[in-house]
Amino acid sequence: MRTTLTVIKADVGGYTCHGDVHPKLIESAQKSLEAGKKKGILLDYFVGKVGDDLQLVMTHDKGVDCREVHELAWDTFVSATAIAKELKLYGAGQDLLADAFSGNIKGMGPGCAELEFEERKSEPVVIFMMDKTDPGAFNLPIYKMFADPFNTVGLIIDPNMINGFKFEVWDIYENKRVMLNSPEELYALLALIGTKSKYVVKRVYPREGNKVPESEAVAAVSTDKLHLIAGEYVGKDDPVAIVRCQSGLPAQGEVLEPFSFPHLVAGWMRGSHNGPIMPVGTKDSMTTRFDGPTRVIGLGFQIANGKLVGPVDLLGDIAFNNARQQALDIADYMRRHGPFEPHRLSEHEMEYTSMPKVMDKIRSRFIKIEKVEKEKPS
Repeated sequence: MRTTLTVIKADVGGYTCHGDVHPKLIESAQKSLEAGKKKGILLDYFVGKVGDDLQLVMTHDKGVDCREVHELAWDTFVSATAIAKELKLYGAGQDLLADAFSGNIKGMGPGCAELEFEERKSEPVVIFMMDKTDPGAFNLPIYKMFADPFNTVGLIIDPNMINGFKFEVWDIYENKRVMLNSPEELYALLALIGTKSKYVVKRVYPREGNKVPESEAVAAVSTDKLHLIAGEYVGKDDPVAIVRCQSGLPAQGEVLEPFSFPHLVAGWMRGSHNGPIMPVGTKDSMTTRFDGPTRVIGLGFQIANGKLVGPVDLLGDIAFNNARQQALDIADYMRRHGPFEPHRLSEHEMEYTSMPKVMDKIRSRFIKIEKVEKEKPS
């Protein structure tokens, strides 16, 4: 059976402030997607959350970029926004950057990751959801899953994976993409995705010799940058990713392993700071301290004839307790820097925050140093 897995997220109102999703918004989304299922638009669905982001997980047989599915998601967010406004939730509808649906949800604010595939004998997937960060936060974990044998031993002992994987990397500022093969182009790949504010991994594909067809993506990441759509800072992008597992692909344990290291990501308070990302279970996904730490949850599903079996709350396991403690320790260290770099983002990355408005107030007071020196009395 050929199945499409679509994950679309949006912040349509925080409870309270930027911390959580109100239960009434989840209830509204469930009713909306259930109606879509009864109409035959969806095969199955799950409504989740991480931080203040409402997460729609949907299966169907209509392929990626399906207008019907995307419009259903948009209408779901619009209905939830109406409730958020009634409750006076913070930032009600903030991720909905268009007045009306125009055929595809991409470029309208909500983040979207999709995979279409022929279901295998067993089709396990992990859906990762992040809050208070940007799409580049997935670069390191996806690299480690599909290109680092110190993380994924299957790359050297599984004959299906020995030829490596192909990475689709996007330049999100120039709206360009490049395909790079691992392992032979590994250094070029790292040269790009190490600059995570500009280059992001969009998809990963298997290569010749794998059980999975080369044309079927095995991982997908939402790469929507809200400030590039809105022209100003309206909130962090809070990306999602879908990763298929096992049978020629990284095992579930290899897919989860990168999150044992709480790497530094951009986000946190006002989207203007670097800090650690903390793997948590759904119940601990509310952000608090300085709008952080940035959270990531991992939900495991089995896809069975288009149905979602699950989820299993994978990153809530005690195996990640040390990573959580390390994230908290790193957070203490970074916070001591206050408004100084490297805790605060670089000037270039602050361009789409409220920082330029502050600079506008004092810009006219700058004087050329040469002029000042000449005017000094002898």
